[in-house]
Amino acid sequence: MSAEHDAGQDTTAPEPTPPPRPAGGGLFAAVKEVVLVVAVALVVSLVVKTFLLQAFFIPSQSMEQTLDIGDRVIVSKLSPGPFELHRGDVVVFSDPGGWLPETTPTQRGPVGTAVAEALTFVGLLPEDSDDHLIKRVIGLPGDHVVCCDASGRLTVNDTPVDESAYLADGVVPSSTTFDVTVPAGQLWVMGDNRAESADSRYNGDSQPYHGFVPIDLVVGRAYAVVWPVGHWSWLGTPNDFDSVRGASGAK
Repeated sequence: MSAEHDAGQDTTAPEPTPPPRPAGGGLFAAVKEVVLVVAVALVVSLVVKTFLLQAFFIPSQSMEQTLDIGDRVIVSKLSPGPFELHRGDVVVFSDPGGWLPETTPTQRGPVGTAVAEALTFVGLLPEDSDDHLIKRVIGLPGDHVVCCDASGRLTVNDTPVDESAYLADGVVPSSTTFDVTVPAGQLWVMGDNRAESADSRYNGDSQPYHGFVPIDLVVGRAYAVVWPVGHWSWLGTPNDFDSVRGASGAK
């Protein structure tokens, strides 16, 4: 064999052919990744709902003009708890007993019911509010709340409160008179739409807590309206109560 022929030979060993991928392997990996991401998202959502935040929708007009029917609000579960409740806070709480009328559950098919309950459980759907209420804190434990004084104003611990920050023009503090001292561990609450709110004023005689709301029943403080987009707003604590003497907060 000639030198020229030897020099032209390719002596490099051929690369091994990779084994064929099993059919559908790429699809299986993609599905597994999606399932993992969804599972992690659900766990995170459940943890957030359980310990930090929860969504609720507004079913009635009792908090107009602050909140409208159909609004979705985000509630922080850190108040009460690590953070105090204050007069003027908007809070969501469980029915203390007899505040809400009996309601007929929304009719869904078995699949729709299961899906809705699962999404609500992990916090991806707002609570249906069938056994929750949303009101504004007017009196903290130990507060003396009266309506109305000679000028038609609500007073807390003998201090008149200007409620114009959250009451619509023409809305009076209350058409029903009351004079109460808030027991330890409880709250006095009222809706911003005073004429259309079945609140502490109207649940006194026949209800377990005589119109007061145990702090233990408070789910949390409403911080913001997040839906619909046109109603986005921050629910801060008004400064109307800053001049009120007495307890400054409740845990």
